Amino acid sequence: MKRYANAALLYAALAMVGGVFYREFTKWNDFWTQTTLGVVHTHYFILGMMFFLLLLVLEKQLSFTGAKTGRVLAFYHIGLNLTVLMLVVRGIVQVLGIALTAAADAAISGFAGIGHILLGISLVVLLVQIKRSIAEDKDE
Repeated sequence: MKRYANAALLYAALAMVGGVFYREFTKWNDFWTQTTLGVVHTHYFILGMMFFLLLLVLEKQLSFTGAKTGRVLAFYHIGLNLTVLMLVVRGIVQVLGIALTAAADAAISGFAGIGHILLGISLVVLLVQIKRSIAEDKDE
C-alpha cells in the first residue's frame, strides 16, 4: 500500500510541475491558443494521483495485489509517462511553431499511441485482478 501512496504523491507533484510549466512556457512564448501542454496536468492528476489513491483504497479493502501486479503497474507507469512525454513534446512543438516532417509528426503520434495502449492494457489487467479478488472473497 505504501507503493500506491508514494506513486500518488509523485504523480501529484508531477501534475503540479506540468501545470506550472504549461502556464509559464506559454506565457513566456506569448502563446494563447490551445496546446496539448494544457492536458499534462490533468493526465497526471487523474491517471496518476487519483488512480493510485483508488488502488490504495481498493488494496486496503480487497487485498487484490498478486504476484503479477508489480509487472502490470510497471507497464502502467511506462504507459502514463510515455503518453505525458509525448504530450509535452507535441505541446512544445505547437508553442514554438516548429514545422515537423510527416515522419516526425507520425513518430510523436505513434509513441503517444503506444503509451495509451500500455495504459489501457494495464488498466484492464488490473481490473481483472480486482474482479478475481472480489470473486475469491465471495467464495470464502
